Amino acid sequence: MVAWKASTPRVAIVAGARTPFVKMGGSLRAAHVADLAKVAFQETLYRGCWPSDRLDEVILGNVVMPADAANPARVSALWAGVPSRVPAMTMQRNCASGMEAIADAAARIRAGQGRAILAGGVESMSTIPLLFPSESVEPFSRLRKARTILQRAAVMATLRPRHFRPVAALECGLTDPTCGLIMGKTAEILAHEFGISRREQDEFALRSHQRAAAAITAGRFKEETVPVYAGDGLEPVTADVGPRANQTLDALAKLAPIFDRRDGTVTVGNSCQLTDGAAAVLAMDADLAKAEGLEPLGYVRAYAYAGLEAARMGLGPVFAIDQLLRTSGLTLHDVPLFEINEAFAAQVLACVKAMSSAKFAQEHLHRTESLGEIHPECLNVNGGAIAVGHPVGATGARLVLASLQEMRRRAADLAITALCVGGGQGAAMLLERR
Repeated sequence: MVAWKASTPRVAIVAGARTPFVKMGGSLRAAHVADLAKVAFQETLYRGCWPSDRLDEVILGNVVMPADAANPARVSALWAGVPSRVPAMTMQRNCASGMEAIADAAARIRAGQGRAILAGGVESMSTIPLLFPSESVEPFSRLRKARTILQRAAVMATLRPRHFRPVAALECGLTDPTCGLIMGKTAEILAHEFGISRREQDEFALRSHQRAAAAITAGRFKEETVPVYAGDGLEPVTADVGPRANQTLDALAKLAPIFDRRDGTVTVGNSCQLTDGAAAVLAMDADLAKAEGLEPLGYVRAYAYAGLEAARMGLGPVFAIDQLLRTSGLTLHDVPLFEINEAFAAQVLACVKAMSSAKFAQEHLHRTESLGEIHPECLNVNGGAIAVGHPVGATGARLVLASLQEMRRRAADLAITALCVGGGQGAAMLLERR
């Protein structure tokens, strides 16, 4: 964990942009990860009025790195026109990868290792591959090495239908290898532990859609998005696809549980949408920004990471926010705006209940009192991943950008953005405008 200190350079975020978020398999299904990041990078530099040859580094969060671009940060930076002398690095901390990239940029600036860094995150859920079973490797390898028709025929005779049955890499990635649970099962655990009903989850999901739809109508998302031209006809994708203005509680109530079909409450309707997209920001030494006449969107004051048991990973934001408050000397009451990623409605609601619980604080945070209450009107005010979507490597960067834009609109001095992280971690960042 790192906290801001007066003796170190302040880190300003001077600009940012993101692509629209589109459901997996939708209009961005053929877009390469590096292409998505390139669009966010170019628009961020344009909005920041900053030439790419004055960058010190590019840092990109990405979870499922493509085989044909093993370091997508480098590929997308070069495709975006960043000079080859500027190094680039890809980071991976599961769902917090985009936030990790911004935090690492801040750390480098504070350490004097750079003054202007392009950072963000990207994910193409559509292009996550299907995998052949491990037992298929040996016969396929022999088939590749076969030189004659007879050799090939001999290998083909050993192949069975099971050798051609693909394994979804996405499902593998969403299943934790240490506890054996797919992420949705961990949300079911929290729903049971905190007594969160199906109706509460559906009401939260409905509110996410309503707030996102209202943000679209008001043009708030246009302030952070840039069109992407995709497909054979190069049709522009100009807006998020997920938010549904006509969503109803009755429609959500009809959806069947998907992770525990007998007793569960978590459905596709109260879970995040799997999407494609990218987001980026330009982080800069605040003194340099001032000297260049740039007006920052805000500043990175502190960030924190925490670990917890993998089966309850959804509570990660509670543990990370606890550390953030300890180092900053703030309380929840001091912060007027919060973004907690909506991996699942049950998970966010569990975090809110845990933070308001004195018993939880005593047993898990070594505090005598609860962290405090987060008022619903201060949390995810423009909706969240249930409506907008969750391209896992990009979401952390989107939350930072969304918080900074909303802080400006509300003239708010502080905001906290946080995510749960698969594997049992939490990430949180404290932003300020002062």
